[in-house]
Amino acid sequence: MARQIRIEYEGAFYHVTSRGNQKQPIFFNDLNYLRFLDSLGEAHETYAATFHAYCLMKNHFHFMIETPKANLSQIMHFLNTSYSIYLNKSQDRVGHLFQGRFKSILIEADSYVQRLSRYIHMNPVIAKIAECPDQYVWSSYRDYIGLRKSPPWLKTDFILGLFNHNRNEARQHYISYVLNTSVHDLESLRHEIKRSAILGSPEFIEKTMRLISPEFREDPELPLLRGLRERPSLNRIQLESDRVLGRANKYNRDSVIFISRHKEGYALRAVADYFSLSQSGVVKISRRMKKLITGNSVLRQAIDEIEKNLLK
Repeated sequence: MARQIRIEYEGAFYHVTSRGNQKQPIFFNDLNYLRFLDSLGEAHETYAATFHAYCLMKNHFHFMIETPKANLSQIMHFLNTSYSIYLNKSQDRVGHLFQGRFKSILIEADSYVQRLSRYIHMNPVIAKIAECPDQYVWSSYRDYIGLRKSPPWLKTDFILGLFNHNRNEARQHYISYVLNTSVHDLESLRHEIKRSAILGSPEFIEKTMRLISPEFREDPELPLLRGLRERPSLNRIQLESDRVLGRANKYNRDSVIFISRHKEGYALRAVADYFSLSQSGVVKISRRMKKLITGNSVLRQAIDEIEKNLLK
């Protein structure tokens, strides 16, 4: 079987799935589900894994994960191995629990986290085992809408912050966003997930493909680990923006944020920390700037000049 290319770097976001061998169950009772959730907590503590959404189904699981330490393969080896050992022992079984290697899709957080979280939370409804996602206890949807307290390893504020800065209002917006989704949108995203290794804008995909050596781009037989190319520091990007736009320019800070995210591939957390912003705040600014430069040729030329100077 072809082995999937792995692209790992600090601050990357992924949609990860793993299925039972021959589509057999991997969860048999509530204790099994709880044990797997405990493993997510251990992965958070040991490997700094940040989970943004999850759904545990009877014979597979989905989650959205952020890897501050560029260690997705290490995290998944720990999760699948430790849970397999536990379940084989508790069920008095032998053999492989999971069907092959896990599947991971690199995602552009700015563009896909909302849609992907909705897709993950709607899985029980899609599978017709629940009429509404809040009826299913083995997903993070109930944490998002405030029906229970979230564990330390689950981060809901990033995605909720994209809907509203007020937590209660954000929850109401999120409920509406999830429940009013169309079958077409869910099916469209499912199709994208099935056929893609990278989900994001053309710019994100092009930037990511540059991380892959040419001889591997058409060869999925081997896993591949690549870090981001050497890039200018955030401080240098800021200084170059000061020089081109002027420190007092109202677009100065937002231009640095846009370039850092969309041109230089900095992780959300790094940019947010640099400017003392929330990660959702960085996403909103990036989206706003992306739309703005489409219709503002002067600003677009300034962004291009900054990027050109950074490449010297």
